[in-house]
Amino acid sequence: MYGGPMTIADQFASLAQKGEKALVLFVTAGDPALDQLGPIIDALHEGGADIVELGIPFSDPIADGHTIQASSQRALDRGVTPSAVLDALGAVRLQVPVVAMGYYNPILRVGISASALAMSKAGLSGTIISDLTPEESAEWIAASAANGLNNIFLVAPTSTDQRIEAATSRSSGFVYAVSRTGVTGAGQAAPVEVQDLLRRTKAHTKLPVCAGFGVSTPDHVRMVCEVADGAVIGSFLVDLLNREWNNGAGKQKIVDQVAAWKAATRV
Repeated sequence: MYGGPMTIADQFASLAQKGEKALVLFVTAGDPALDQLGPIIDALHEGGADIVELGIPFSDPIADGHTIQASSQRALDRGVTPSAVLDALGAVRLQVPVVAMGYYNPILRVGISASALAMSKAGLSGTIISDLTPEESAEWIAASAANGLNNIFLVAPTSTDQRIEAATSRSSGFVYAVSRTGVTGAGQAAPVEVQDLLRRTKAHTKLPVCAGFGVSTPDHVRMVCEVADGAVIGSFLVDLLNREWNNGAGKQKIVDQVAAWKAATRV
């Protein structure tokens, strides 16, 4: 489990003191294989990751593009289940906050209160439930709060000010700004217009706001961090791990890439 007292709020406060923005990295649990989860998270931390988003494999990941869909399917083909993910995570001594990213159906199948308790016991700091709308979130927010979990909601370029208010007012930990409409993927870069969304979002909340979707290079990180409190990288890293990790043989390539991204957060 998480070996220290640091919460998501503590992490952002620490970064602010150092004049840094957050590097938030997404990995799919079970791809590479679930027994590699601890070493992978350790490698991300070694490179400079500040928060890890842990994707929970799901059969119908509607918000995810090809890379993460394929990664999720590889994990499912290995027999990875949400309970197996939590068991594996619970055996890891976490040095950074970890946030589960997934969908609401598996939570409903297990039960809202039971899911929140299991996630907390596994050491998670919060959740991003991609298909849970703010208006339908009261029960999950209550269960999460009872178990010390933050809830991160998403805003998008198409979000009205009313929708941004609905999402930010129910968020805790941070807010996730989706840089462009559509699904995740490294092939289409985050547009500079994401800065407009970030400014609009920040007008509604004092929480940190992080930007993702299409963020894959240090220049992308630098651009979003001009306004955002952090940058989220997913598809590029998922693909890199699939190609290079090889049971840890490619660890240094991962560490070096993470370090390059992290350097770009020091604006």
